[in-house]
Amino acid sequence: MPSRSESPQAADLSALLEGLCEARIEYIVVGGLAAVIQGAPVTTFDLDIVHRQTDENIQKLFRFLTSIDSYMRRPDDRLIEPAVVDLKAKGHLLLKTKYGPLDVLAFIEKGNGYEDLIANSTKIDFHGYKVSVLNLETILDLKRDSRDQKDRERLPVYEETLKLIRDKSRS
Repeated sequence: MPSRSESPQAADLSALLEGLCEARIEYIVVGGLAAVIQGAPVTTFDLDIVHRQTDENIQKLFRFLTSIDSYMRRPDDRLIEPAVVDLKAKGHLLLKTKYGPLDVLAFIEKGNGYEDLIANSTKIDFHGYKVSVLNLETILDLKRDSRDQKDRERLPVYEETLKLIRDKSRS
């Protein structure tokens, strides 16, 4: 497992996505990367996912997290690996992995979990896999009430991107 004193490397979000797909984990990409995938010109340095909370899916996710040397992002030097019980909980796991930061979320804004969000996701092709990505319209709806400064700054960018997508589909 990496030590905290190692120098940070660039995140390989593509490797994280591919690993999740290869492990056949049910998840939805949310957050900044979901917007980037749909054309929003923003920068993101992590992968945020909402995972389906079934026993089978949690076991697959746990095995995957173990295989990529994941541990909790913390302000101190303690290296704490995630446990199955953490994945069953209704919270957020903010992890470091050998491929970069991965946020494993049980829910996002307004208490929306996997089952709530899957109908508002779109499937994209990625290295021969179909990946569920939260659609930009839903991201906007959920972020409009956010008090997070980064979310507020990104709203106009997301709105303009959605407008461009709609204009393009009409022509």
